[in-house]
Amino acid sequence: QVELVESGGGLVQAGGSLRLSCAASGRIFRLNDIGWYCQAPGKQRELVASISSGGSTNYADTVKGRFTISRDNAKNTVYLQMNSLEPEDTAVYYCKANVQISTYISIDYWGQGTQVTVSS
Repeated sequence: QVELVESGGGLVQAGGSLRLSCAASGRIFRLNDIGWYCQAPGKQRELVASISSGGSTNYADTVKGRFTISRDNAKNTVYLQMNSLEPEDTAVYYCKANVQISTYISIDYWGQGTQVTVSS
């Protein structure tokens, strides 16, 4: 079994910064692509940023230039540095990791989410 635990959320004023972490533990052969998603009340969950096992990154247009995704493979951890936060960034943030659990099997796992609230 694999567990993803997010941390780093909280309440911040507009213009401020937060750094989210997502730590994976358990039966992990290798972490493949990892993504951060957000879900605001009444809205669908959407991709914020993703990073491949090789370090290639992808960002939603709304966060380009403000957010940075990175990973530490030795620690099985992915980070989301969030700068210049806006009230519209308020949401629950989830990480999703594609985990290689054996040579031929990979499974998607989700974390439990961490709340980010940006006040105006």
